[in-house]
Amino acid sequence: MRVGLKLVREKKAAGFITAGNTGAAMATAKMVLGALQGVDRPALGTVLPTITGQPCFLLDVGANVDCSPENLQQFAVMGHMYAHNILKLAAPRVGLLSIGEEETKGNALTHQTFPLLQSIGLNFIGNVEGRDLFNGHADVIVCDGFVGNVALKTSEGLARLVRESLRESLMSTVTAKVGAMLSRQAFNEFKKRLDYSEYGGAPLLGVRGVCIVGHGSSNERAIMNAIRVAAEYAQAEINTQIEAQLAQIAATPLPAAPGLAADHNAPLN
Repeated sequence: MRVGLKLVREKKAAGFITAGNTGAAMATAKMVLGALQGVDRPALGTVLPTITGQPCFLLDVGANVDCSPENLQQFAVMGHMYAHNILKLAAPRVGLLSIGEEETKGNALTHQTFPLLQSIGLNFIGNVEGRDLFNGHADVIVCDGFVGNVALKTSEGLARLVRESLRESLMSTVTAKVGAMLSRQAFNEFKKRLDYSEYGGAPLLGVRGVCIVGHGSSNERAIMNAIRVAAEYAQAEINTQIEAQLAQIAATPLPAAPGLAADHNAPLN
């Protein structure tokens, strides 16, 4: 990992892809590449399927257990840039993961983050709940790494439960087996929507380079898509865009009080 990331730092490679240990990849990337200007903590993001067919990008999913409101504000900018350039969304809808849609719901972290996200020109739709991870209500969902990792691991467990339960039900009787054969194409499409290999891997956003962390059991399709994502990330110069937007935010006065946005209405590109 260190050798590969060193090649990225020296501009001898456009990006680094690994299916190795996630913690080791994040720690090594932070040490070898360093953080972008204006980024206090890099964040790990992941793409989740939704019922609309348009995926949702969730971050942070484990790089930072404890976060400040400013960290989440930076995550929102980075998530916006990723969704805009990689998921090809003109104006990604950004939500703040909480326990209720009302602005007053949540903990101290979400209360303090809410006005920050209102003030930076994002397409911020407010608080979102756990169900919004999969219903297509938001395109980018921001949270701290503790909450994000629990949400991700719960989602992985639920997806496996659904797949295994469906397989058992389809093999339970002769009639079910015949029905399964007749519906094979539909079931293959269902499996594809839940397949991690379609999304390649999780980008580590906020480091000086491109770093994609794949699943430990990545197959050849997952590696192929990880290469595709890394190439698109490098070609779009997302890191340059992130630094430019964070510099603009840093030059803008913070909201005077919760619920009051600063005078910064220019939409992010």
